[in-house]
Amino acid sequence: MKTFYFAKRKLQRVRVATSLAALAISIPVAAQSITTFDAPGGGTGPGQGTYATNINPSGTITGFSRDANDVRHGFIRSKDGSFSIFDAPGAGTAAGQGTRAYVINPSGAITGFFNDAVNVFHGYVRSSDGVITVFDAPGAGTAAGQGTFPFSPLIMNPNGAITGWYVDSAFVSHGFLRDRNGGITTFDVPGADAGPGTFPFAISMGGEITGFYDNGINANHGFLRDKKGVITTFDVPGAGTGLGQGTFGGGFTPNGNIMGNYIDADNLSHGFLMDRNGVITIFDAPHAGHVPNSVPPQGTNPFGINTNGAITGWYTDDANVNHGFVRDKHGAIVEFDVPGAGTGPGQGPNVYSIAPNGAAAGFYLDPDNVVHGFVREAHGTLGSLKFNED
Repeated sequence: MKTFYFAKRKLQRVRVATSLAALAISIPVAAQSITTFDAPGGGTGPGQGTYATNINPSGTITGFSRDANDVRHGFIRSKDGSFSIFDAPGAGTAAGQGTRAYVINPSGAITGFFNDAVNVFHGYVRSSDGVITVFDAPGAGTAAGQGTFPFSPLIMNPNGAITGWYVDSAFVSHGFLRDRNGGITTFDVPGADAGPGTFPFAISMGGEITGFYDNGINANHGFLRDKKGVITTFDVPGAGTGLGQGTFGGGFTPNGNIMGNYIDADNLSHGFLMDRNGVITIFDAPHAGHVPNSVPPQGTNPFGINTNGAITGWYTDDANVNHGFVRDKHGAIVEFDVPGAGTGPGQGPNVYSIAPNGAAAGFYLDPDNVVHGFVREAHGTLGSLKFNED
């Protein structure tokens, strides 16, 4: 298929509201119901172990493990704690290669990508009965580091449509949309087709796509591609214009608002929500760090959203340690930690997904930098946010 281009429509009116830090609630570990787990075959060295990336409404979790040889394998963890391990056909078996799983939809279909024996990347879909279909976006390159990347816990919707990006032979990235029948449409944000390119990160129930693009001039910018293919670009006020800074569209609320984060001129990350009128609400976890130019950036990193509008993710504090948070649709924020998580720089939980009932899943680094999966169960209510009241 050819690549389709659409006229750029810049949002004309952007207003900003800041959420109240006073709505935050910190919950002690003892008051939470958190289960940690390790996929069979996961390695026990630094960077090895279990990377849980998504949880569906039935409580089934998917992700991938990294074994003792640094090869990746997909996994499915049922709500009862049992595991199934899988590899995409053609996945490489050398260090750094293998299968990554990023999302499981309500029907049990899984998508992600793998790199083969020569480090070319390919997308795949695994059906609920275990049949794996490999796919490549038209125009995807065939050299090492090139290929097709469905790369986010929000890149497949309940209808089975998948988005992501592909890297061509010139190492420029382009967006793609794969429909439930396997048809693929490719697209670029106007002006980004010369690179670095277009990076879709989430797809809504209705087929809208959001993500970010980099035109090689001044940082990153958010975009929305509607279901007709029309692309609108946007920037959050306060987003930086330096290398690696800017606005990153990351997901959709049930009513079509866009969730994401932006990185400011001090390289601090902040969460945001933008409604259909362009009104932006900025939010930060109360204990998010604010030391300028830390590596990685300190601040708030929203990553998952459920059908009730609750958002989850993690924040990095002033000591560069990670902690989880959940924000309900009214703006109340709960912070949490995972038992056994390390307390050194770069350690702690990375929270990727939240189910409709408020259960949150992700992974954490322990004091030895080994990776483990976890699920934080939901108890009690605060609006649509779930928490333990003890």
